[in-house]
Order: sequence, then structure tokens, then C-alpha cells
Amino acid sequence: MRSKLQKFTNFTNTLLPHETKYLLSIQQFKDKVRLEILKQVDYNAHHIRQFTPYDVSIDKRKYNHLQNWIQGRLQAIDVDERFNWMLEMERKIMTDSIQLEEEKDLLKAIKQYKHPTFFFTKFYELVNHYRHFLLIRLRYADHKLTQQFLNKHQEAYHKSKEAHEKLHDATTDIVEQYSGTGAESSQWEDWLTEVFYNEELDGQIRYLALVRLTFISYNYRKYDLLSEKFNYLDKQLAQGQYYSKRLLLNYYNNRLMLHSHYREYDKAVHFGYLSVRSVNHDYPLYVNNLCAVLLRINRQKEALQLMKEAGPEVKKTTNFHNRIGFVAFYMEALNKNGMFRNAESYGDTFLKAYAKEVLQYRWHLFFSVYLEAMLYQNHSSKLLKVAQKYQLVKRDRTYRSRHANYTPIIPLYIEAAKYKEGYLQSRELIQTVEDMQEQFDPSPERNSAFNAMLGEFKKLVPEVSSQLVKMQVQ
Repeated sequence: MRSKLQKFTNFTNTLLPHETKYLLSIQQFKDKVRLEILKQVDYNAHHIRQFTPYDVSIDKRKYNHLQNWIQGRLQAIDVDERFNWMLEMERKIMTDSIQLEEEKDLLKAIKQYKHPTFFFTKFYELVNHYRHFLLIRLRYADHKLTQQFLNKHQEAYHKSKEAHEKLHDATTDIVEQYSGTGAESSQWEDWLTEVFYNEELDGQIRYLALVRLTFISYNYRKYDLLSEKFNYLDKQLAQGQYYSKRLLLNYYNNRLMLHSHYREYDKAVHFGYLSVRSVNHDYPLYVNNLCAVLLRINRQKEALQLMKEAGPEVKKTTNFHNRIGFVAFYMEALNKNGMFRNAESYGDTFLKAYAKEVLQYRWHLFFSVYLEAMLYQNHSSKLLKVAQKYQLVKRDRTYRSRHANYTPIIPLYIEAAKYKEGYLQSRELIQTVEDMQEQFDPSPERNSAFNAMLGEFKKLVPEVSSQLVKMQVQ
């Protein structure tokens, strides 16, 4: 049965804590009932796992009015909405189809402009197009206004363009290192930090700098360089600065990543669920990251439910990096819930349809869980055929040389399959594991990964588990 307030409930279930906190800070309601509803909306946004139903005895019109007010206030500060407006104005100027009321809005925006805005560079270029539009029509007064604006902000525009170009150079090094090609990116840390804190630059450029600093922190495991910056950004977002739901969702996902690296898993899960409250282009990535954390803390039923609910939406994505990641985490969730047959079948179907894409993007993640599902069902012969067909041993050697967070999970699964098929004796298998251990990175973080891998391996090959106990890395 449909609730009387289902529409309002569905709407508020997409709202984010920074949105509701901002709305409370600007409200001037004289109606105490509307204020109480807004406070409850804010409470539910901050406690998404403890939803409190809304009072159905209150006049439904108050809920409708409040929903319209919320939508209007958020739309008014949404930088993405503003960007779309600029694109539309640019199109109309370039095609000589701008209307009188639209020109009034644009002239008002120029007169009231306060530097900097999130998409300042785009606005500057829009005004430049408008200047040409005005001059050829002999509209001298309005042309003078646009020229004054362009002159005043010319230096800021050139600095923003220069920073944007330099940002691309930084991104090239950062992504190449993240992808394991051997590049270095630490040389960009100071400059990116300077850009992030420079309040004279576009908000967009500053946020892009933070995203790249996040990648550097992952490249070098220097997570401390992010905490202060995220706290700074948190205060800006709570004040409605540089607001868009897209940016907030991305911010929450980055907080998930940060807290998970510090093993603050409750906080990571909290931000993870916030990051998937609305569906956007990066929704599959956010789902994958949340699932990974849930599986890490043995909330496998919850992880599987998350993946099942997200599945229909993820299948729409054309980003195979995220899609293959989703398939791998879904199979892992199935494995963790003891549904090995389902995981293997899912992997069979996907690999048959997208083998080329799997090998191009996230083959190591995919095959790690796919082979695991086979081993749990004693499909060792099939595993060895798959490993040979896709040259997994050769691929793994190359992968190891390029990835600092490498674990020898695939070679271990292949050796276990050989043992189960009678190609290896138990002492040979034990010796192989010992050799891998000696070559392993001794850092505490890597030790944890090795121990987790070893624990899983002992379940798969219980015959030798007692002999592997002494290998537990301390």
C-alpha cells in the first residue's frame, strides 16, 4: 500500500547532510510546523540507516510546499545548474536566438558578479561571446559593461587557464603512476596544494586539484596529506559554497576511501551509503567502493544486497573499468555468502561476452574472485584451462612489476589447482607459498594483505592448513 507521504519520503531520501545543514542555516520560517519537518528531514539525512517516518497527520500541503522550497533553494546555488545555464546562453548568443528576458538575466549576472565562482572561466568566455554580439548591434552601453568586466578579470582568467593546462600535465604523471607505468607524481604535491587553497582560482580547478592530490595519496600511501584538506572543504560545502549534488557524492566517496585506509570502517560505511543516495555517472564506482568496505568487515549479506539493488543501474554504464569492477565485487559477495556456483556462473557468462574488455581493464581483480569460486567447488581442471587460455601466469608477472599493492593470489590459486589435480605434492605446494612469502613486501599494511590471502588459501586447501600456520606474517 502506497504511503500518503511516499513522494515526499522518496524525495528526502535523496537529500544529503550538507544540503539539509545548509537549508537549516538559511531558513526563516515563521511556520513552526514546516521548521520541525525540515529538522526531521535533516535528522534523517544524517541518520540514513535509522529512518524516522514523517507525521501523516500534518496537512500534506505543508510537505508539498517544503519540497518545492528545498528544490528551489538548492537549485539556486547549484554550480552545475549554473553551468548548464551558461551553456544555453552561449548557444543562444552564437545562434542569435537569445531572448530579451534572457539578456536581462545575463546582464544582471555580469553586474552582480563576485569573484571567483566555481565555473569562472566559462562565465568569462560567455561574456566575451556576448561582447561581440552586442558590439555588432551597436549596443554601446551594454558593450561597455561587458568590456569592463573582461578587463577587470582578464588576469584572473589567464591564471585560471594556465592552471588548467598545468593541471593536465600533473594528471598525466599521476594517472600513469596509478596505472602502474612507472611514472612519478610526488613532484606535483606542493603545487596542487597551493592551487587547492588559492581562493582566487575557479572552484572547479581547486576541486580538480584535490582529486589529483587524492590520487597522489594513494600512489604513495600518504593519506595524512588529505585530512586537513577534506576538513577545510567540509566547512565550505556546509555553507553552500561550490555546491552540487554531483560534487557532494564524490566528496563522500573520497571520505569513504580515506577512512577505510585508516581502518575507520564505521565512518567509511557511513560516507559510502551517502555516496550512493543518488544515481549519477560515477554511481557504479561508488557502489564498488562501498561493497569493498562491507566485504572487508564481514558484512557480506549487506554487500550482496547492495550489489543486487545496484545491478540494473550499473548494467547501463559504458565505463568498463567500473562495470568489470562491479562484476568482480558481485562475484566476491556471492563467494563470501557461500554461493560459489552462482559466482562462477556469473563469471562464465560475463567472460564469454566481454573477455577482451576484462583483459584490457581489470583482469587481475576479475580472475582473483573467478578462480576462487572454481576452487571452492573443486573445479581445478577448469581453473587450469582458464589460466592457460588467458595466460594468467605471464600476465601476473607483468602486473606484479607495475603494482606496489600486488598480492600473489592468482599464482597461489593456480598452484592449489595443480595440487588438487595431482601435479604437485604437498611439500612442493608449501615450498611455493614459502617462496612467495620471502618475496613479499614486509610493511604492516602489506603483511595484513598477505595474512588475509593466506587465511583464504587455507580454507581452499585444508589438507595443508596446519603447515601454513607458521607462515603467518607478524
